[in-house]
Amino acid sequence: MTTQPSPPQSNIELIRKAFSALGRKDVDAVVKLMPSDFIINIAGMPYQKRGTDAWRKHAEILFSAFPDIQVKIDDIFAGEDKVAVRVRFTGTHAGEFLGIQPTGKKIEYESNELYRIADGKIAEEWICSDMLTLMAQIGGRGFSMGRLASMWLAGYRVWFALFLGVAIGALSMVLLRLILS
Repeated sequence: MTTQPSPPQSNIELIRKAFSALGRKDVDAVVKLMPSDFIINIAGMPYQKRGTDAWRKHAEILFSAFPDIQVKIDDIFAGEDKVAVRVRFTGTHAGEFLGIQPTGKKIEYESNELYRIADGKIAEEWICSDMLTLMAQIGGRGFSMGRLASMWLAGYRVWFALFLGVAIGALSMVLLRLILS
């Protein structure tokens, strides 16, 4: 049975406490702030993960791949039972990550995260990390910063083609009017 929701400021302090422990790599301290049936929602993942063991595994992968990882909260706010956080991760790729061997490259990426608080514990998270930037920084799976830029620019091809088509059409109309007059 769920008790009365905590005030937003208390929920913010709970999340700050969790991120402070994460920054110290104190996984046990973070896990103590979660119920055993903690729910994990990760962008791009076709299913939820559940439990503190699953969360612990993700944290250990992060610490193994980026042993000097630094965690900085850029923005945090709360309403009702939810806390939204924009967090920045920096570090060095010194261990295997998603099959990519250590490169020694520096990384910096953002993650937008939402947490649900229930009974004074962090009950659920929704994680939307900028994995494309992270993978480009470590050179994973054919990504480079140049390729990332070209992918971003490719999205503008349609608009450019549309503009070019309209401009050529308008110019053709003007020329046709001049010829016929």
